[in-house]
Amino acid sequence: MSNSYPENPPYPDYRPAGQSLDEFEAEHASDYEGEQGPDYDPEPPARKRSRRNKIKRQRRRRRNIALLVVFGLFAGALVGVVLFLQNLLGMNELKDYPGPGEGEVSVTVEQGAGPLAIASSLTEQDVVASSDKFIDELANQADGREIQPGEYKLKRQMKAADAASVLLAQEEGVNYAAINRTWRQQEVFEALSKGTGIAVSEFETLAKDPAAFGLPEKARNLDGYLFPAEYRFPLEATAEEILKTMVDKTFERLEQDGITDPNQQYDVLTVASIIEAEAGEADYGAVAGAIENRLKPDNTETNGFIQSDATVTYGLGRKGYDITPEEKADKDNPYNTYAHTGLPVGPINSPGGPAIDAAANPDDVPYYYWVTVNLDTGETKFSETLEEHNAYTKEYLKWCSEQDEGRCD
Repeated sequence: MSNSYPENPPYPDYRPAGQSLDEFEAEHASDYEGEQGPDYDPEPPARKRSRRNKIKRQRRRRRNIALLVVFGLFAGALVGVVLFLQNLLGMNELKDYPGPGEGEVSVTVEQGAGPLAIASSLTEQDVVASSDKFIDELANQADGREIQPGEYKLKRQMKAADAASVLLAQEEGVNYAAINRTWRQQEVFEALSKGTGIAVSEFETLAKDPAAFGLPEKARNLDGYLFPAEYRFPLEATAEEILKTMVDKTFERLEQDGITDPNQQYDVLTVASIIEAEAGEADYGAVAGAIENRLKPDNTETNGFIQSDATVTYGLGRKGYDITPEEKADKDNPYNTYAHTGLPVGPINSPGGPAIDAAANPDDVPYYYWVTVNLDTGETKFSETLEEHNAYTKEYLKWCSEQDEGRCD
C-alpha cells in the first residue's frame, strides 16, 4: 500500500444513500491512519473540486453583475442623449401630415361620440397622423362648437388642423335633424321643425298627398317612408325637398333588397314597422318569418291574424302595448290585427334599414308566436303553439310584476 492518499477512494462510489460527505469521512477517518505521506492532502478531491467550482461561480456572478451595471449606465446615457436631441431638433412635437391629403374616406361620427372617439377613428382610417394633434387642433378651433353626428367625407393623410376645420365647418350652413327608428310621422315632423325652423303644419299639409312622393294610392300618410337617419339639410331646403330626401332614402333601401313593385314595397314597410315596434334587432329575421307564417293561406294556427299590440295602439293614437279585451275586439280600428286578418292598412312607424332588410328577406322558421320576456335584455321567446306561447307570456308578466309601475305599459 502506498504512502499517498488513495487515488480512487472508495467512499465517493460506496457512500450509503442519504449519508453526507462529512459524516462518511468522519466514520472512515481511521481507515487511512498511518498512511499519510509528506505529500498527503487531507482534503478529498471531490470536496476540492466542489470548492474550486464554487469560487468560479462566485467570480462569474460578480463579473456578470458588473457588466449589467455598465450596460445599464450606458443605456441610460444613450436615452438621455436621444431625448436631448429630440428636444433640440423638435422631434417631440405631435406628429402631423403635411396635407392636403389624397383619396376619399367616409368617416362616421356616432351620436354621443366625443373628441377622443372621433380622433381614434380618424387615426385608424389614416385621416390624421396623431390623435393628440387632432384633439389639440380641435380645441383651438372649436370656439364652443361641437362635431355633429353623421357621415363625413374626408381625405387620407390630412393635416390635423384641416380635418378639424372640415368637421366643425359641417355644422355651419346646414340644418341638422336626427330621426329615430319607431318614430311616427308626427314625431318626425316635430324634429324636422325643430332642426329647420319650418312649421310642423307645412310638413303635415304635404303628408296629406302621399302619392306626390311616389307612394301607392292606398297609402294614408308618409309613415313607413320617412327613413330614420341623421340629416344635414341645406339652409334653403324647403319642406317638400326635405320630405322627398327622406322618402327617396327609403326607396333606395327597398331597391337594394330587390323590392321594386310599389304595392310590395308598401307591404314590406308595413311588416318592417311591426318588427321595429315589437322586436330587438337580433330577432328581426325570426319575427318577420313568424309574421310570414301567419299570413300564409294554409295557416290554421292563427288563421291569418297577426295579433300585434303595436298596430292596435297605433290605430288608437297612442303608444304602448297595454290594450283591453274591448280594444282587441274593436273592428272599427283599421289597424287592429286582432279583429282583422292580414296586414294592417299601412305602416305604423319609421322602420330602419335592418328591419326593412328582414321584412324583405324573412327567416325560414316554424314559429307563429313571439314574446319579449325581458324588456331590459330584449330576450324574445318563440313558439309554434298557443299553449307554449301562453307559458312564455306568463314569464313576461312575472317580469313586469317585479318592475316599477308603468314599466310595461
